[in-house]
Amino acid sequence: MNKLDKIAFIMPRGAVYRYKTGAFGKLIRYAPLTLPALVSLIPKEMNIECEVYDEGIEVVDATKIDADLICISSITGASSRAYRYAEYFRGRGKPVVIGGVHATLCPDEAAQHADSIQVGLGIEIFPQMLRDFRAGKMQPLYKARSDLCYAKFPLPRRDIYASKKMRFITVNSVQATYGCRNKCAFCCTPYSSPGYCHRPIEDVVEEIRQIPSKNFVFVDPSPIEDGYAKELFKAMIPLKKHWASPMTIRIGEDRELLELAVKAGLKGVLVGFETVSQQTLNSIRKGFNSANRFYNAVQLLHDHDVAIMGCFVFGLDSDDKACFDRTLEFVHKANIDIPRFTVNTAYPGTPHYEEMKRQNRIIETDWSMYDCQHVILKPAQMSVDELQEGHFRAWKEAYRIGNAVKRLACSRSFLAYSITSNIAYRMYADNLPRFTRDVMCDYSDIPQLAISN
Repeated sequence: MNKLDKIAFIMPRGAVYRYKTGAFGKLIRYAPLTLPALVSLIPKEMNIECEVYDEGIEVVDATKIDADLICISSITGASSRAYRYAEYFRGRGKPVVIGGVHATLCPDEAAQHADSIQVGLGIEIFPQMLRDFRAGKMQPLYKARSDLCYAKFPLPRRDIYASKKMRFITVNSVQATYGCRNKCAFCCTPYSSPGYCHRPIEDVVEEIRQIPSKNFVFVDPSPIEDGYAKELFKAMIPLKKHWASPMTIRIGEDRELLELAVKAGLKGVLVGFETVSQQTLNSIRKGFNSANRFYNAVQLLHDHDVAIMGCFVFGLDSDDKACFDRTLEFVHKANIDIPRFTVNTAYPGTPHYEEMKRQNRIIETDWSMYDCQHVILKPAQMSVDELQEGHFRAWKEAYRIGNAVKRLACSRSFLAYSITSNIAYRMYADNLPRFTRDVMCDYSDIPQLAISN
């Protein structure tokens, strides 16, 4: 039997997104569901105390953390820090479990840094691991079943952020669907999630009902990819809540779906336009986006008082140096409320990564640089410097005061949020260039210890 009275959960963040030293402010940060969901999965009868550390909202001092088990969840861009934390705690004789997207994509690599790893959703495997640990028989690998039951999930323990909730714009995050039906070439979601799965509508509605605030956000990649969404939105109408969600541009091309969503309280959408070039859309397997219908879709969303956070990717293979100005022209003409820009990033465990590796185009091996803001691949039609500089310039141009004011003058929904977000992203754009490789890959704040045997 092992002692298991206390667990410490740690969510490391990349340099750009860390509290105080990063560039990502409260006004654009919502609480992820990862830690609230994991804490909710602790079997009540085990009477385990937990401490939660999220580098996005606090400075973590590893030397002050003392628990019987260290659980770390990480995306790819923070996985190098995750491993540094793991090595430190294992050096102190503390067993470490690593899960999250990166461990799911790279289980063999993660296994080199942990006593046990979790692959996939933790609904069943996380509580099983805790029971096994206490019984002295924790396994080195726990892999989620592909046929999980998505009914009756425990409600996320949002109360874990009670003392820190003012560091988020909201802690009310909800997830109705998992995975995505689409297989866009650059996206890791289809390779880290079990297909496209839904929670029962009554479960989602009851969770939303219990949120004390009038506002919440969906964190699904896109909950509208089949008929489930219309039934969900119909069931949400009586709740009289306001919400925002990531969605594909289909929300602006299906009037019935959009009108149901608006009746259910939709106020804002995050749309992955990715590019305004149809050739590029087709090349990344996102041909279901039609660039020549973007303006009409945006206009329909704005006509229904829905604010738009539009996301764009630079450095895809058919992108030349003109892609930055083409994208900015669309952003300004369409009055995208909150534009966001990324660079083409190949994530390990995906076909895109393997293809870039085969072509010898991967120029960066430290996962800390895989934050979608730094160039890690040789672009096909411009130099690495041209891509990085053009990317930073797009951020600066989009958030110049005159450009932001013009866009927001046409905004009719979530205006207060759009204004504060534009202010926050302007600060983000101003600060991005200071995050050089030396800054991104600096883990000196985490002590080093040799792993004890």
